[in-house]
Amino acid sequence: MIPAGELRTLERWLDDRLFGLGELAPLLRDERVTEVMVNGLRGVWVEREGQLEQTAIRFVDPEEIMVIIERLVAPLGRRIDLASPLVDARLADGSRVHAVIPPISLVGPVLTIRRFTATPLGPDDLVRNGTATREVIDALVSSVRERKSLLVSGGTSSGKTTTLNALAFAIGERERIVTIEDAAELRLPQPNVVALETRPPSVEGSGAIDVRSLLRAALRMRPDRIVVGEVRGGEALDMLQAMNTGHRGSLTTAHANGSYHALLRVETMALMGGIDLPLAAIREQIRRGIDIVVHQERDASGTRRIVEVMQLGPEPGPDGTYELRPLI
Repeated sequence: MIPAGELRTLERWLDDRLFGLGELAPLLRDERVTEVMVNGLRGVWVEREGQLEQTAIRFVDPEEIMVIIERLVAPLGRRIDLASPLVDARLADGSRVHAVIPPISLVGPVLTIRRFTATPLGPDDLVRNGTATREVIDALVSSVRERKSLLVSGGTSSGKTTTLNALAFAIGERERIVTIEDAAELRLPQPNVVALETRPPSVEGSGAIDVRSLLRAALRMRPDRIVVGEVRGGEALDMLQAMNTGHRGSLTTAHANGSYHALLRVETMALMGGIDLPLAAIREQIRRGIDIVVHQERDASGTRRIVEVMQLGPEPGPDGTYELRPLI
């Protein structure tokens, strides 16, 4: 007779391996784990409470990893094979999945799962977890309520999306919000929210819908605010035009090493928009469209912190580009 406790453990073990995520399942049940990284046959790493650590898990056959990847992406209508050797997907709980396989990857199948908290963080949570001081958060919340447009910048895994989501809590409940993302991560509490997500091309290579297409569609939905999860290319120009044509108070993020660098990146991305605009015109759009740049970094301890909150002046700076001054 097998004790009930051992039987449940055995059932879970079998379920994980026959239908679930195998060796990775216990990691994803750990609430302290925010990221799981499978580096082919070279081992599995996790980020736990902000710290990167290697686990004892090691796969001995690339096919084991491929089975897990297929179980993750197939129910979502995504595919990964030799013709499409990389895939981005979003799980039902909001976690983000990225997978790369040979020939793109030289170390075998690589899988990254970024998990998100069950309850999205609000402005007060950013104070409690040390992201920013109460003074900084109060100033940013006031700015959002005053319909100032914000750009949140930072490096990979610096907490940009978490901060963007928290600041978007300050948007009024009577406003209509349209969110646009590559993989939907934002979770807003307001009742009038329309969430849009990009779509990759089909097996035939057609049917792709990118951020630029969704931005144009959003403008026809009578939004009060547009929240773009991240600008990476020519959609930056469409975002700037939206900010300058009646959609003040819109929010977005971008990868950058600092507040000033973030503005330079936005102008570079806007130049990729395919419209032959002079640089001076794009810089004017940026100065008139973006009000505040929030820069965030992750320190050596794994804590995400807002390190710069800069206000962008409407006139050119001394070097003819941008004039930034601290918000508080």
